[in-house]
Amino acid sequence: MTNPVFSSGSVSGAVSGANATRPTPPADENDRDTASARQTTMQPSPLDTLIVTVARLRGPGGCAWDADQTHVSLVRHLVEETHELIEAIEDGSRDDLLEELGDVLYQVLFHADLAAHTPEENFDIQDVAARLTEKMVGRHPHVFGDVTLDTAAEVSAAWDGFKAEEKPGRTSVLDGIPGGMPALALADKVLGRAEKIGLIEADAGFPLPIESEADLGPLLLAIVASARAQGLDAERALRAAVRDLQGEIRGAEGVQAPGAPLDESFDAGIIALPS
Repeated sequence: MTNPVFSSGSVSGAVSGANATRPTPPADENDRDTASARQTTMQPSPLDTLIVTVARLRGPGGCAWDADQTHVSLVRHLVEETHELIEAIEDGSRDDLLEELGDVLYQVLFHADLAAHTPEENFDIQDVAARLTEKMVGRHPHVFGDVTLDTAAEVSAAWDGFKAEEKPGRTSVLDGIPGGMPALALADKVLGRAEKIGLIEADAGFPLPIESEADLGPLLLAIVASARAQGLDAERALRAAVRDLQGEIRGAEGVQAPGAPLDESFDAGIIALPS
């Protein structure tokens, strides 16, 4: 349900509260901690102020462009901001990371405010936070419950089970993988799922001179350059190969009992060097 504190209709009052004069702490030395706690309670946090700012921009008398946006129209901006954040993580400064994290956060708050003012959606950022907290607590019984998992490897091994309990309607290891992912990221994800059901070996490798990402990058670039020189679309070609692998995964899942080892008659022949 929409929280009125964060809806456009109450923006004026909330902004006034954000700009209100801060109370003067008492002179008595012994009361400083109490005064500090009181100030913390009375003053909105920077996040609260940002939520109010988004609501103001989208509310009456705000920005006409912001008010005109929809979830769909914002998708391209979300994609762009996400890529800018990735660039900041991989090759940016502290200030770059700070700014780009803010831009992605702004997208989340914008979508939440849109939902808060869309009758058939009717949720706000507090509902988003509550749902996420519930999910994170449920997926970490080793932190919030009585399950014992001491290493990252143990957590990774148990992770699929936690998600399966959360989403019992899923019938394939491929369920939940966004089809619109870039082909390389999609290939990595699908290969990981193929490993989980034993379709390919996790440590299977090819005789290629790859020992680091510094080796891998130029090799991938050379493959793309070769494809381009021959008028081929490397992204489309890889996506087609991934679809073939997904077909093999679904075929393998269809003939084995849930949790049973994969029949050795299945062979992921799609994962091979050209003959």
